[in-house]
Amino acid sequence: MWMVLVLVAVLVSALLLYRNYGRAYVVSSQYGGPPAWPILGNGLWFLNKSPVDFVKIVNDLVAVYGDTFRFWQGPQFTLYVANPTLIEGILTNRHLTDKSSEYGYLSNWLGDGLLLSKRHKWHSRRKAITPAFHFKILEQFVEVFDRNSTVLVDVLDRYADSGTTFDVFPFILLYALDVICESAMGTSVKALQNADSEYVLAVKEAANISIRRMFDFVRRTSFFYLTPSYLRLRKMLKILHGYTDNVIISRRKQLMHHSKMEVSRLESNESIDLGVKTRVAFLDLLLQTRIDGKPLTDLEIREEVDTFMFEGHDTTTSAVSFTIYNLAKYPAVQQKAYDEVIAVIGDDPTKEIELSHLQDLSYLEMTIKETLRLYPSVPLIGRRCIEEVTIEGRTIPAGANIIIGIHTMGRDPNYFENPLQFIPERFGGEMSLEKFNPYKFIPFSAGPRNCIGQKFAINEMKSVISKLLRYYEFSLPANSDVPLLASELILKPHHGIPLQIRRRENKRM
Repeated sequence: MWMVLVLVAVLVSALLLYRNYGRAYVVSSQYGGPPAWPILGNGLWFLNKSPVDFVKIVNDLVAVYGDTFRFWQGPQFTLYVANPTLIEGILTNRHLTDKSSEYGYLSNWLGDGLLLSKRHKWHSRRKAITPAFHFKILEQFVEVFDRNSTVLVDVLDRYADSGTTFDVFPFILLYALDVICESAMGTSVKALQNADSEYVLAVKEAANISIRRMFDFVRRTSFFYLTPSYLRLRKMLKILHGYTDNVIISRRKQLMHHSKMEVSRLESNESIDLGVKTRVAFLDLLLQTRIDGKPLTDLEIREEVDTFMFEGHDTTTSAVSFTIYNLAKYPAVQQKAYDEVIAVIGDDPTKEIELSHLQDLSYLEMTIKETLRLYPSVPLIGRRCIEEVTIEGRTIPAGANIIIGIHTMGRDPNYFENPLQFIPERFGGEMSLEKFNPYKFIPFSAGPRNCIGQKFAINEMKSVISKLLRYYEFSLPANSDVPLLASELILKPHHGIPLQIRRRENKRM
C-alpha cells in the first residue's frame, strides 16, 4: 500500500512541476547554460558558499557561456543577462516590472515598500513618493552631508601622517548610516561616535542575514525558519522596527502640534517666528502623502522609511569606498579631482558645501561613474516575468527569474574599450557614454523602476569625497592588491579598503 502512495506522490509532484515549469524546460533550449540535476537544478552551487564565491561563480559562467545564459535554482528557470540590447528590452517591458523572487527574502524587514511592491501598488507608491526627491527637497540635505562629513574627518584624523594603514570601509559605512538616518527620519544615531550602538549593529546583522538567504539553496526554503539565523533576524528587526515606529509616532505628534499652532495663528491673526529654518525629513513628507485620497498608515510609512534606510546606506558606502580606492591608486586622477574641488569650493576646508558646488564638480562625478562601472554598488538586479514575453527573438517564459549582470557588463570588452583601465574621461567630452546604448551603464538600474534616490546618492558621494579631498591625500600601502570582491546584493571589498592618508599642506585641522 505504501508503495502505491509513494508512486502517487511522485506522480503528483511530477505533474505539478510540469504544470509550473514545463514551458520553461521547453523554452530553455533557446539558451546556452550549464547542465543541471533534476529538481535540484544548479542549486547546489550556492550551498554554503561565501559572498566571494558568488562573484567567482558568475564570472566563471560568463567566461564559458557568454553574456546570456540560463541556469536552474531548483526547478526555477533563471536567465542571466549582461547584454545591453536585451537589458533595454527587459527593463522597459511593462510585464517585467516585478522584482525577482530573491528580493522576497527582504520582506521580513522591508515589508511591501517601494523596493518590493508589485505592479499597481508599486506604481501608486512611486508616483506619490517621487515629489520627495525634487531638487528643492534634495537641496536641504546638502547641509546634512557636509556636517556629517566634518565628523568623519575628525574621526579619521587619528590616522593622518602616521603611516598607519587602516580600513576606510567601516568608517564610510557609519557616515552613511548617520546621513541616511537624519535624512530619512530626522533623527541622529551618531553612528560615527557610537559604532557599537544597538541600532547600528542591528542594521548590519539584519542586512547580512536577509541577503545571505538570497543565495543559499537551503535558507531559501522554509527550513530557514527553524534556524538560529531566523531567531536572530527577528531580534534585530524588533530593534529596527521599534526604533522606526517610535520616530513615526513622535513625528506625527509634532506635525499635529504644528498644525494646531498654525490654525491658532490664523484664527488670532498672529505670526509665529521660530527663528530657524526647518528641514523636512523624508518621513515628514510621507506623513503628508496621500494615495487615492487616503493617508499612509504607520505600517506603510515604516515600510518606505526602512526601504530608504536599507537602500541608502550600504550602496553609498560601497561607491564612496571604491572611489577613494581608485583615487588612491591613480594619483594623477586624484590630483585632477582635488584641483577641481579647490577651484570650485576654495582652499578653506571648513567652508560649507552648497548644492551649486556639487553641481560644478563634473570631473569628480566622472570619477564616481567610472568607479561604478568597474565596481557597481548593486552588481546584480532581478526581475520576474509575469507573462511570457519575446525580446529580440528570444522567449522568456512566465514565472522566470531574470538576473541582470551590471558588474559583468561594465567589464566586457565588447561594450567598453579597454574595460579594465580606469578612465573617468569616458563619461565626458568626446568619449561620452551618450554616444552609445545607455543600457551599457546602469548602476542605478534603468527604465520605469530605476533608483528613485540616485540624485540624492550622487550628491552625497560628491559631498563627502570632496570634503575628504580638501583635508587629506589618499595613498595605498605598498604591495596592496586589487580588492577581492564579495557580493551580498551589495558589492563589497572582502578584506576592506586598506588606506593611508596624509594631511594637505597648510590646512588647519
